[in-house]
Amino acid sequence: MMLRYALRTIRDRKGGFLGALLALMCAAALITACGTLLETGLRGRIATERYAAAPLVVSADQNVHRTTVKHKGNGETKAKHKAKPVAERAWLPGPTADRIRSLEGVRKVIPELTFLAEPVAEPVDRPSYGHSWASASLTPFKLTAGRAPATADDIVIDRGFAERAGLKPGDRLTVQSTGAPRPYRISGIAAPAGRGELQQQTSLFFFAAEAERLAARPGQVTALGVLPTPGTDLTELKRQVERALKGTTAQVVTGDDRGPVEFLDAAGARIKLVSMGGAMGGTSLLVAILVVVGTFALSIQQRHRELALLRAIAATSRQIRRLLGREALIVGAVAGVLGSLAGLPLNTWLHSRFIDMGAIPANLERTAGICPAVVAVAVAVTLLGAWSAAWISGRRIARIHPAEAMAESAVERDRPARGRIAAGLVLLVGGGVLVAVLSGLRTEAASTPVTFLAVVVLATAVSLLGPLLIRTASALLAGPLRPAGFGGTLATANIRGNSTRMAAVVTPLTLLIGMTCTVLFVQPTLGGAARTQAREGTRATWVLAAQGPGIPSVAAEAVRTTQGVTAATEVVRTTVRVGLDKYQAQGVTQAGLSRTWDPEVTGGSLADFAADPRTAAVSELAAEQLGLHSGSTLKLHLGDGTPATLTVAAVYARGLGFGDLTLSHDLVARHMDNPLAVTVLVAGDSDHGRLAAALKKFPGIAVLAPATADRLQADRQQENSEVNYLAMGLMLAFTAIAVVNTLAMSVSERIKEFAMLRLAGATRRQVLRILRIEALSLLLIAAVLGTGIALAVLTAFSIGMTGSARPTVTPVVYATVVGAAALLVLVASALPGRLALKAGPVEVAASKQ
Repeated sequence: MMLRYALRTIRDRKGGFLGALLALMCAAALITACGTLLETGLRGRIATERYAAAPLVVSADQNVHRTTVKHKGNGETKAKHKAKPVAERAWLPGPTADRIRSLEGVRKVIPELTFLAEPVAEPVDRPSYGHSWASASLTPFKLTAGRAPATADDIVIDRGFAERAGLKPGDRLTVQSTGAPRPYRISGIAAPAGRGELQQQTSLFFFAAEAERLAARPGQVTALGVLPTPGTDLTELKRQVERALKGTTAQVVTGDDRGPVEFLDAAGARIKLVSMGGAMGGTSLLVAILVVVGTFALSIQQRHRELALLRAIAATSRQIRRLLGREALIVGAVAGVLGSLAGLPLNTWLHSRFIDMGAIPANLERTAGICPAVVAVAVAVTLLGAWSAAWISGRRIARIHPAEAMAESAVERDRPARGRIAAGLVLLVGGGVLVAVLSGLRTEAASTPVTFLAVVVLATAVSLLGPLLIRTASALLAGPLRPAGFGGTLATANIRGNSTRMAAVVTPLTLLIGMTCTVLFVQPTLGGAARTQAREGTRATWVLAAQGPGIPSVAAEAVRTTQGVTAATEVVRTTVRVGLDKYQAQGVTQAGLSRTWDPEVTGGSLADFAADPRTAAVSELAAEQLGLHSGSTLKLHLGDGTPATLTVAAVYARGLGFGDLTLSHDLVARHMDNPLAVTVLVAGDSDHGRLAAALKKFPGIAVLAPATADRLQADRQQENSEVNYLAMGLMLAFTAIAVVNTLAMSVSERIKEFAMLRLAGATRRQVLRILRIEALSLLLIAAVLGTGIALAVLTAFSIGMTGSARPTVTPVVYATVVGAAALLVLVASALPGRLALKAGPVEVAASKQ
């Protein structure tokens, strides 16, 4: 019976349930999109290109490992093993091939070299790598024109690149590899046999000796491609190879597992996508719960009289709860299915945008089609959210006496229920605790989730305490609105008298303003502090920057010998592991370092660091986390996983600007995929013209003033922030829809109130003016609350991350946020208001209650 009544109620009150349906649909779409991103990170295929003809590939272990042993009370021990990926490619010892060449079923073992090799002054729209022509059969590449490289001056290029660049055999091509740029003669053009062109990379093939020189890894190889004899069982061969390599760190892969070995960036993007999808999904879920509960509360409040009448004609509390629960489940089921289907194209769009922004590589294939598990989770969460929202919103109407229910259906209660106030105060305290915790967090990975969680918790506290806050705000607004005449007086009275309904509108608006300001100003706060430290710590007169892959050491040496130059510091950047923890590190040339760099040393000596390549300088944060001081021993794994033991020579304060660890340039560069400097700091009184002349034979290197370099760094930070803006923008769009939704529901409910005003003598224009005053008053309340939340959270974030209580807030951006919210509020209230005023006031007043 209750199910039938619930269906009839939904059918007869479509408008009231439409808002809840829309909110739940948006929630389901967000959860589906984030869940599918998460699934792509877990199971997305990375197809191989270079190793297509090698069924079995042997590579180095790309992880650092740690095993901890826990001793139990009964004398037993429990070992726990953890592994974390390294930032650069780990290389294999060349003699590893000797272990497997003689195995049964192995026809050939082909060593592979993969290294930086980018054409200069030619269009390159994808990563470009160099290889030895001896490993061309791993794809296999076959010559389509010309001949194989016969000397160190020869090069073979892939056909796709040749067509894009308009090159042919006999042409000259300058290539920037790991050393100085060098011109080569194109001896031939090759293409993958039996398959299309390379889609994810450009391949350049060199004479074997030249490839070994450019790779700069003597005695090491990138990987080994194993070609089996015909008819060999690949599974059995893999077991044989693994047995032969037992005791080494070599990894043996087949099938789709070859892709992550070839494309390390795609393998790393999997982890990033899992993290991003999980964070987006979790935050979306919290926002969805807050928005959906508010929408259901408004919907049930609009039906207060109907539910009170049901109580009055002997409906029990349990029957009311069952009715509301069934209505919610019906709406939730429809919204869950429709929202899940809408989430699939949203995921496709998100995936393509992340690729365009460079957040993930194109060769990490998106999981296609409908994933039953993701859809099931989205529908289940939607059903649970709808039922929970209905249960929370309908608790009071189902619990109180029928007479009280009838009274409250006519006049709103003077104050919210005690339980609601208590819950709001608890969440307010909880939000304060999160803000306090945030002020003590000093790493971005730890502070970012707490930042957005604090905003949601404080916005939820506003939702619960909303009626009290609205009443207080309406009393404060009574004076300023008095000059607006009777319209201002009526608007103030309506806000005060309908504080619960108005709170349902203010809550998503507060969340929208608070979350938007937090999203927009978190990165500028951190980036601005980092750039300030870098600017204050840079003593250089000039800064060299490259448009290509980097600045070769020979270019820096040419600058050092230029008249007027007293020091030129090459800087490379990577990530290292101390234990399993990841730290940003830079490598700097140590000669003349004090002339170009001032990290604000607070312990030890920069001169001691500059004098010994086996020393390190560490930031105060890293020193605190690792328990280091001047003279301590620092054990770490370099970018490619190579272990190193160094002595701490200096501790510095400007860690945001220069990274947590500073090491010798040569030590870091030898273990990087791209050893070219990202920048060179030049000290002395040499002018721009002399430096430009010294760099004339190195195309793509610019001589910049430090202020110009700082502006370029700011632009790069802005580009890197776009991914975060996109991810959080979806939740903000959802919240904006909720604002429109609740406003439309709130205004459309008041059709009879508007009719009575019309009959009392108010014109249509005056009613709309009252509506505008109300909307702008609610916007002002939400702007104050949202700004307060954002300011508290951003200040705590700034204290923890930068040591300063001054977050970076751009007035123009803030004004734009509030202006956009104002436009949203005015449109969302004016359109339903005009529709509500279309009907004649007499007909509306005479209609049934």
